[in-house]
Amino acid sequence: MRQTRWQPHVLALNAPPPLRPWLTAGGSLTARLKAHSQTFRVQCLHQRVARCLSDEAAAIGLHRPGRVWEREVLLRCDNTPVVFAHTVVPMSATAADWPLFSALGERSLGTTLFGDPRVRRGVLEFARLRQEHPLALRAAAALGLEDEDQLREARPQERILYARRCLYRRRQGTLLVTEVFLPSVLDLKQQ
Repeated sequence: MRQTRWQPHVLALNAPPPLRPWLTAGGSLTARLKAHSQTFRVQCLHQRVARCLSDEAAAIGLHRPGRVWEREVLLRCDNTPVVFAHTVVPMSATAADWPLFSALGERSLGTTLFGDPRVRRGVLEFARLRQEHPLALRAAAALGLEDEDQLREARPQERILYARRCLYRRRQGTLLVTEVFLPSVLDLKQQ
């Protein structure tokens, strides 16, 4: 599979206009989602040692895909999944670099990152994920669309997912967060 081409500007994606503010918003996505729902929750799918994706390796300072700490969650607004989030941290990171990462559970990583003055946020990058991209497949599986027939039957706007990613630094550690926006995010209204 070819690597995903991450773009420095959202206009390169040709994303639907209503989705662009979600992709480009600064600050905490958690805070933005909370403002668009009565109840917000993080559903932790897993947190484990895994192999990073080929398009993540260089971003986190690895010469080739290798073992990382991986966390995947669904962000839910009023119990509807609206974002699939995927985070990778190089195995070389220490507890001093990311002290709360291993104990997040169902707490928001965004709240932790934006609440720590030592965290430096990098620039946003954007991508279109086709249905065969590993993160699109994982998002589909988390939503219960586990076989390829269900993916093929999805509406055309659900076959391509739009994502953004950002590299965070704290002390000597790096952490890469990728947020995959599900079509249901467009149904949210400011509360």
